[in-house]
Amino acid sequence: MFNRLFGFLSTDMAIDLGTANTLVYVSGKGIVLNEPSVVAVSNVNSKMEVRAVGNEAKQMLGRTPGYIQAIRPLRDGVIADFEVAEEMIKYFIRKIHNRGMFTAPKIVICVPYGATAVERRAIQESAEGAGAREVYLIEEPMAAAIGAGLPIGEPVGSIVVDIGGGTTEVAVISLGGIVYASSIRVGGDKMDEEIAAYIRKNYNLLIGEATAEKIKKEIGSAVCTSSSKDIKMIIKGRSLLDGNPRDIEITQKNVAEALLDPITTIASGVKEAIENTPPELVSDIMDSGITLTGGGALLQNLDTIITHITGVSAKVADNPLNCVVLGTGKALAETKRIGSILLKT
Repeated sequence: MFNRLFGFLSTDMAIDLGTANTLVYVSGKGIVLNEPSVVAVSNVNSKMEVRAVGNEAKQMLGRTPGYIQAIRPLRDGVIADFEVAEEMIKYFIRKIHNRGMFTAPKIVICVPYGATAVERRAIQESAEGAGAREVYLIEEPMAAAIGAGLPIGEPVGSIVVDIGGGTTEVAVISLGGIVYASSIRVGGDKMDEEIAAYIRKNYNLLIGEATAEKIKKEIGSAVCTSSSKDIKMIIKGRSLLDGNPRDIEITQKNVAEALLDPITTIASGVKEAIENTPPELVSDIMDSGITLTGGGALLQNLDTIITHITGVSAKVADNPLNCVVLGTGKALAETKRIGSILLKT
């Protein structure tokens, strides 16, 4: 009865529920939201209260008083804090619709390939608790491949590498199905951690995750080049020697050294995927190359190092940041035609 009366108010949506950012695509409107997956909550008298979500909450990371926590409810691409995740999804739905409780959209949400049945169930229940009338799931590498425009329905092999905040998804796809896939627990967040750890070890300087992320975006590189020593950045932090504020100068060469382990892990995962691919599809991949998507794909020279290690040409997709949500949006629009690639919960 509720849906018959108010169904016309519903606007179906696709959600890229990422560890670092959440993107929402609405039918007929395109991408309408791109905000950090962060929720600020207070805990007074054992009662949780949401103080801020998204952009406003991210600004609070590392700056909150004792009774307020800035929480990332997703870890490695899956829900780590069910209650907070539900509040975040609910907030984003209400922000988009601005219609209070009279909203019951159909939702397609992407999930990591390696997500367990329990983790998938948690995502489904969070969306249902946020007001969804119907929930579908799509595996992240499949959504990335669709968004990147790869010929997933044709009898040829394509390989996509989606580098998100918490995980890197590698998948070989042919005839609308995943032939081989792996989920590597390394992504943009791990890169930030390695940068902070490198600076702490080599310069005795403590920096926060926001500063580490800024370093990665501004002068980050997967490999050292002849000009790496000349690309520099001044950063500020707290000295581990005397506790006083201090600033230092680092180079792109330093950042490349810091990122060696996570980049090697990602490239090795791609190589392993190719080694486990049937020979006929490897031939196709040699012709079409490796497609990189996700925010991590924007790291300078990442395509170069993957090409070097795998022997297969790698290229960054057009609009890599939005490939997953755009692919999820296409799946939302064509749930009947491509229902076989959706995971009905």
